[in-house]
Amino acid sequence: MSKSLFRGVIVLLLAMGVVSVRAFDGGDDRDDRAIPLAVTMTNDAAANALRVYDADTGQLLQSLSTHGKGGVGGNARGVRAGDDEVLAVVNNGSGTVAMFRRHGNRLAFDGLVATTTAPVSIDFGNDHMYVAGAMTVDSYPIHHGHVEYMDGTAWLQLANSAVPPAGSTAQIGVRDSRSLLVTLKTDPDPGTVDVVRLDSDGAVRNAGVQAVSAPAGTLTPFGFSVYPDGTAVITLAHSSQDGLFRGSGFTRVIAAGQAAPCWMTRIGKYVFTANTGSKTISRLIGTGSNLFVDDLAAGQIVTNGSPSDIDAAGGVLGVIDHVAGTSHLSLFSYNRFGELTPSGAPVTIDAANANGVAVLARNR
Repeated sequence: MSKSLFRGVIVLLLAMGVVSVRAFDGGDDRDDRAIPLAVTMTNDAAANALRVYDADTGQLLQSLSTHGKGGVGGNARGVRAGDDEVLAVVNNGSGTVAMFRRHGNRLAFDGLVATTTAPVSIDFGNDHMYVAGAMTVDSYPIHHGHVEYMDGTAWLQLANSAVPPAGSTAQIGVRDSRSLLVTLKTDPDPGTVDVVRLDSDGAVRNAGVQAVSAPAGTLTPFGFSVYPDGTAVITLAHSSQDGLFRGSGFTRVIAAGQAAPCWMTRIGKYVFTANTGSKTISRLIGTGSNLFVDDLAAGQIVTNGSPSDIDAAGGVLGVIDHVAGTSHLSLFSYNRFGELTPSGAPVTIDAANANGVAVLARNR
């Protein structure tokens, strides 16, 4: 086709309204590209809901019902992204986990999953979703991005073989293809880390729980992150320490240098803790046998409130805090050296006790 004939065809199509032309202005049309999202839940005991934010600007994008009741406390990962397309949220008061799927810059409700005891914490791995509840841990296979019926459950237990009391479950996390970790806090006892065994398909084994006591002189194993080799860095919140967990026990404990380290997230070799007492973020580095505090206050003061969960993905780190009936979301960018830069002022959330945060990276 000649150039003159081609131009004639385009003019004809424009006149008919079949095609349109929009001048490129060099701007950033945020509606036309996927943006990083930061998601938290209101944790309302009567009607739980999600708040979805643009993690670049802090703008509120969505408010969504979780179709259940909140009310969980003293936990980590009550909101968890399976990848940048799937999100799960605990409805503690309803005994369900609400599932959401990402469509561009929005989330859409994808159904409810029932749990054996009130859900507290969620993680994904091994083509499964895992949920730690008040007394149990459940596994659910995932096929084609959708969670299916439960395929395994086991009872959590303390190091003294007792049943965990209400409020003791803190966090669940995938360690490798054959095991999970669940932290249980039981002051004034040191607390317990349950090593939960999985079968070859990734399902929880019914009798596969090994309860490991936290070291003498420590208190409250809480938030943790796992390295690819299966070594976990675990906060010991009420003794202001951090521990290295390897194999079937703690191999090293160090002073955190900040008050009440609780929640944790990992970015490559760096592990970040949200320190409730100091209202700061610390940066740590763990190895196979050692643990080091790399920066005592990597994020400086978060807000005037006490941090209450942390997550990071795709260059964005988010921290939730609340004080005097008000919750905030603080957002940071980070570089390959684990250096944090605040992304504007903290965002005020319309919830007194917002709980959990998940960061979903740009998906295109």
